[in-house]
Amino acid sequence: MSGLLVAGTTSDAGKSVVTTGLCRAFTRRGVKVAPYKAQNMSNNSMVVSTGSTPGGGDGTTAEIGRAQWVQALAARVTPEPSMNPVLLKPGSDRRSHVVLMGHPAGEVSSHDWEAGRRHLATAAHAAYDDLASRFDLIVAEGAGSPAEINLRAGDYVNMGLARHAGLATVVVGDIDRGGVFAAMYGTLALLEPEDQALISGFVVNKFRGDAGLLKPGLDSLESLTQRRVFGVLPWEPSLWLDSEDALDLEGRRSAAGATRKVAVVRLPRISNFTDVDALGLEPDLDVVFASSPADVADADLVVLPGTRSTISDLAWLRSRGLDVALTEHVRRGRPLLGICGGFQMLGGVIADPDGVEGSVAEVEGLGLLDVRTDFTPAKNLRLPTGSALGVEASGYEIHHGRITRGDGVSEFLGGACSGQVFGTMWHGSLEGDALRGAFLAATLGREPSTVSFPAARERRLDLIGDLVEEHLDVDALLDLAVSAVGRAASPAGRAATAGRADVVRDERRGVETNTVPSSATGDRVGHLDKLDTTLDTPPPSGSGGSTSGGSGSTSEGDGSTSEGIQ
Repeated sequence: MSGLLVAGTTSDAGKSVVTTGLCRAFTRRGVKVAPYKAQNMSNNSMVVSTGSTPGGGDGTTAEIGRAQWVQALAARVTPEPSMNPVLLKPGSDRRSHVVLMGHPAGEVSSHDWEAGRRHLATAAHAAYDDLASRFDLIVAEGAGSPAEINLRAGDYVNMGLARHAGLATVVVGDIDRGGVFAAMYGTLALLEPEDQALISGFVVNKFRGDAGLLKPGLDSLESLTQRRVFGVLPWEPSLWLDSEDALDLEGRRSAAGATRKVAVVRLPRISNFTDVDALGLEPDLDVVFASSPADVADADLVVLPGTRSTISDLAWLRSRGLDVALTEHVRRGRPLLGICGGFQMLGGVIADPDGVEGSVAEVEGLGLLDVRTDFTPAKNLRLPTGSALGVEASGYEIHHGRITRGDGVSEFLGGACSGQVFGTMWHGSLEGDALRGAFLAATLGREPSTVSFPAARERRLDLIGDLVEEHLDVDALLDLAVSAVGRAASPAGRAATAGRADVVRDERRGVETNTVPSSATGDRVGHLDKLDTTLDTPPPSGSGGSTSGGSGSTSEGDGSTSEGIQ
């Protein structure tokens, strides 16, 4: 069993892209790789088939985070629930819906965070062990930061996972945010010695500028931590993934000049907004997010996307006057597309007698389509295929709402249409080149382009793999993944690590302070105000201590989202 954990100094530091790139790079070397994230918190998800998956449950479909679905594509393996055993879908600021091994499993809230997650940890570790029994190597992505010491006791995503499987860990830091050296050093310093022993080194992300100015910092970081910097990823303008949660479309736009505007309503609880990614690749479309009536007033096409909370987001829509703006848009004969929850808003009655979404039992929709929606406790997960507008189509369904069409509409991709108003329950249908071309011809009167979305996705995955191959020491990381596993997890290794004091030396002042692993995190934090310190907990064997040299690339902008290389 071999594996590597990609952790980060913060959320959006670059874990997803590094994990994706390593999946592609290791696969190129003939290694059978599986991506893994114990727990993902995202409303961007994907339906996968579980028909031939061990432990897939009774159903034939399941739901996982879209990031792990994309990473499986990078590894050229079939996505499955074990790759993301726990998916939390935020329903409010304090409560999330739980998807366990691809299927609904209740809720978890902020007040019962620790107790509510204990069984999730057991299931997540079992899923990891299952993958490890069937694949050569696991590239695991952490969540947030391993230095969230307030959550360490119940952690099973970062160092809790690393201890469970004996994973060597690399920490990714985003240099574009500033303070990357402090973030990397501080991440290591805050960890207990047993966790520190599993940290093998660092990866700097989103670098642009003079490599010569960066090198002294890399050298100092290696000297202070006795951990290696495995490389420096550049800021790359053409890089973006259809797995990210950031709502910045700059990198999702075509480089060519656009003549038509597509406005995507930016709902508060927007989900699966990757549905519009394929539109962003069309050379004549300018895809933007909209949150006010003025934003949609001059749009050629408006998209009302999916949402995790249809009734709540419909109320938000009305509070902003967007309901009037959308009605006026349709009155002027301009096309409107609603997807899943967005489609349900376009109909008449939306009923939720069982409180699936909340306490509101029934509301009126926008009345633009003769459709009724009834929410039921059972979630519908499907991978439908069919046809529309004279071409074949496919997509995926993730919803509780059941729709009933009236006499005034025609069927459209599991939904309904009337005139220039279209609604579908199928996510991802626009990723099909034929369907997208036919839809844009019907709504905007344009000829289909030669853009291939599947080909564009594959090029992006290759680009990420190329960047990782060029700028990181992939061979060293592969050796680390193979050699470190089991050593730190063995009883002898754990005993040796647990008995090692966390020694932080201030060479300038000649002060040496020992802090043993305990719940007294304040003792560990207290040493961070010293300037010239050295962490004296060595990394696993094989991680080295010399600089990787980085890349020094001056490529400008990665443009993927506000996170850039994520």
